[in-house]
Amino acid sequence: MAYRIGIVGATGAVGQELLALLAARRFPVAELRPLASARSAGRKLAFGGREWTIQEARPEAFEGLDAAIFSAGGSISLALAPEAVRRGCVVIDNSSAFRLRDDVPLVVPEINPEALDAHRGIVANPNCSTAITLMALAPLHRAFGLRRFFAATYQAVSGTGAEAMRELEDQLRAWARGETLAPKVYPHPIAFNLIPHVDSFLEDGYTKEEMKMLHEGRKILGHPTLRVTTTCVRVPVLRSHSIAVSAEFERPVDVAAARAAIAAFPGAEVRDEPAAKSYPMPLDYAGREKCGVGRIRRDTLFDNGLSLWVCGDQLWKGAALNAIQIAEGLAARSRLRVG
Repeated sequence: MAYRIGIVGATGAVGQELLALLAARRFPVAELRPLASARSAGRKLAFGGREWTIQEARPEAFEGLDAAIFSAGGSISLALAPEAVRRGCVVIDNSSAFRLRDDVPLVVPEINPEALDAHRGIVANPNCSTAITLMALAPLHRAFGLRRFFAATYQAVSGTGAEAMRELEDQLRAWARGETLAPKVYPHPIAFNLIPHVDSFLEDGYTKEEMKMLHEGRKILGHPTLRVTTTCVRVPVLRSHSIAVSAEFERPVDVAAARAAIAAFPGAEVRDEPAAKSYPMPLDYAGREKCGVGRIRRDTLFDNGLSLWVCGDQLWKGAALNAIQIAEGLAARSRLRVG
């Protein structure tokens, strides 16, 4: 069966990755309906050997679609996702708008695919850092029982979008010419710098991004007592997020068993040979479906603890790939439609 698919935010960084992955994974698309802002409407977009006309993302644009993947920000999702559902269209949403709603499944298909069966028209895609981190922690949770963890994220500028990627590149070229370039996307220069500020600050001093790891991790793992603290940092890397994790478990841990559990988990691979200087790095995981896990060792702070490093392409596993895997899972369960 082939499906009529809409892509909201088709001209953006994640939208372009969605189109490439739909083609690469041979998702059965009978009709593609690229949707974007009014200024992009009327432009042509190539997919599947033909050109499709970009339409303005408006409520009536969802008529006749089986599903739509939203990658245009929370305000657009809040305004248009319910309109799409009312027209019989299943929504897979990449924003944070619906992630913590009780009636909306928050899904990483390798971890909780059964949650897809409960959807009422909207399925949420998790935050990029959360998804990548859980690709390492989910198999360890199954093996040892995750109790709590500390995480420090090293987040690439592509997580902010194409404009942020251009800003980093422009600042690097300006530095090579001996010039300075005022930041526009970020509050400080990102070239040769680290900015411990991702998303807006809350009253308790954490950022919204940092709290997503806690609340989304609990929901995806079905673990309401999970305890998490996170510091999120923007780094001068174009693509792929990295996360340093120290985790405590309920049961005694074994490094060899941990490696085996991660290696057997779909979507993750172990790259952990310190003597050979082999460990996951952003350059190696850009454009890869699996997340890499390395530096696996006993934690010196926690009893029953492990420390590790995980790296993954946030445009893929943190956004576009996970969304398409959700669509594939819905199709396999005959749930890629409302009702």
